[in-house]
Amino acid sequence: MNTETQSADNVLVVTRSIRIPRDEFTFTFMRSSGPGGQNVNKVNTKVRLRWDVARSPSLPEAVRERFQRNYARRITTEGDLLITSQRYRDQARNIDDCLEKLRELLAAVATPPRRRKKT
Repeated sequence: MNTETQSADNVLVVTRSIRIPRDEFTFTFMRSSGPGGQNVNKVNTKVRLRWDVARSPSLPEAVRERFQRNYARRITTEGDLLITSQRYRDQARNIDDCLEKLRELLAAVATPPRRRKKT
């Protein structure tokens, strides 16, 4: 596992300067929809990640502004980002999937857009 781009045990690593501790995230578990055999009504495998983007001390202000502007539809009125995953049939893989989705969103806004040069 590449620790530079993947999540470690207690920190989500996006870039060298953006590292978010796992204790900033809140995970809730619920029953997944769709087919799943006998476990579908007994096991809470669907995962919802909640992260307070507006008050996160781990995010540089410029990145926070770009993130909130680009993903405003995903952020609640309280400033929390919600990401869900029910791709897999076990919680651990769905947690990792949520963190990977968040890492991709943050990586997309981590670098400032290039200024257009007039020609």
